[in-house]
Formats: sequence, structure tokens, C-alpha cells
Amino acid sequence: MTNNAAQSATSRTTPSARPAPSAASARSARLAVVGDRSPDVVSHSRIPLLLDALAGHDRLVLDAYWIPSEEAAADAAAVRGFDAVWVVPGSPYRSEAGVLSAIRTAREEGIPFLGTCGGFQHALLEYARHVCGLTRVAHAENEPGAEDFLIEPLACSLVGHEGTVVIEPGSLAQSVMNAERSVERYFCAYGPTRHLDTLRAHGLRFSGHDEDGHVRIAELPGHPFFLATLFQPELTGDGSRPHPIVRAFARAAVEQATRATTRQPA
Repeated sequence: MTNNAAQSATSRTTPSARPAPSAASARSARLAVVGDRSPDVVSHSRIPLLLDALAGHDRLVLDAYWIPSEEAAADAAAVRGFDAVWVVPGSPYRSEAGVLSAIRTAREEGIPFLGTCGGFQHALLEYARHVCGLTRVAHAENEPGAEDFLIEPLACSLVGHEGTVVIEPGSLAQSVMNAERSVERYFCAYGPTRHLDTLRAHGLRFSGHDEDGHVRIAELPGHPFFLATLFQPELTGDGSRPHPIVRAFARAAVEQATRATTRQPA
């Protein structure tokens, strides 16, 4: 991956070591890419192309670091100090606990967050357990023998499919995508089924649905940027023109980096 993304999290600088940006670097940010990198996951090979396009066309430079799920589990502060966190597809992750820890840190500490496919599923799982008190809900892919599921196999698998997403007016998703409907690409076989009213009652907003009303986008009002999609916006096109969600996420990361630099003592 470009922009030092192949570096391990252990080599990253700490927040206190962040250098003051020059005019040329003021639109850069440090991105934690959380997931178990694999050449078999299409979106993983697409991300470097998106980073190059964001830097070249939008002047949004993301210095990306891969953080494996097991490393996130071993270090509760693995994503702390990054300007944004992207939990990418590729479930089942080697460590569910590590992925949930990274999501929780981003949610609680106001770090811009994007979760796609498996990242969407686990964002809902983290919220259900740690905000709604549904401590026993499970992801069927991770715990097929569990008694209570939040994430279960879809009635019709979406692996390799495209589908229409209806976007709720006035939502973050609508403002980012500037559309009321969009056709998106999927590569997943699991989705949310139960307890959705409980998640809504505790503040999570479901701002995108398919034409049958099934949840496809979730966001968290009041957070600087917290967006999760069951579809994979990183698969749109050939990677040379980032999806509006990816571009908005990159912009939120850069804004977060600017705020962090401004808060540093002179």
C-alpha cells in the first residue's frame, strides 16, 4: 500500500510526536486500516488505488497503516492517536475482540470512522454490546452456536451483487452522497436482523435501506464522522474516482488531523 501503509502499528508516531504541518502537508492525516490483510479480499487491493486517487485528485493525503485484528486485541490503544479508523472487509476476522476494541475507541473518542461490509456488521455489534447492554448478542459467522444473534446469514446472499440503496433525507449519508437513491456493490452474506429497534432507541441511526427495507447504512449523530455500510463503496468503478463516502471520510480525517495539530502547545 502506498503512503507507508505496509508499516506496522508499532512503527507509528505517537500523538505527542506529531510534527507541526507545513503548508504543503496541512491536508494530510494518519489512517488506521483495521483488518486482516489478504490478497484474496478484493477491497484490500483496491484501497491503495483509492489513496493514490485521493492524494492526486483531491489533495487529501492519508498516511495509512494496516493494523491486524490480533494486534488491535493485544493493544487497547492500537488506534488511539490516529486521525481516522477504517474497519475493512475480510471477516471472519482473526480477532473479533480486536476489531470491536478499535471501533469502540473510534466511537468513544470521536475519531472519524468508516466500516464497510464486515466493518458495518461489527460496528453494529460493538454498539449493541457496549451501548445498548446487549452483551450476549453474537455474529453468526463468529459464533454459530450462540443463542442470540444480531448478525445472521442474509436470506439471499449479496456476494457479487449490486443493489439499490434508498437514503434517508437529512442524514449524514444523504449529505455525503448527495442522492436519495444509489446502486451499490456488495460482497457479503451476513447482515443485521434482530434488536434493531433497541439500537435505534439508543441513538444509532439507520439512514440507508434496500428496497425491501433492510438496513444498509448506519451512522451515529453527534459524532464527527461515524458511518458504516453493508455495501463496499471502495469497489465502485476502477479505483480512480473514489466513492463520495470514501472521499468524505478522507476529508473528515484531514479535518481531524488539523484540529489535533491546532490543539498542540506551541
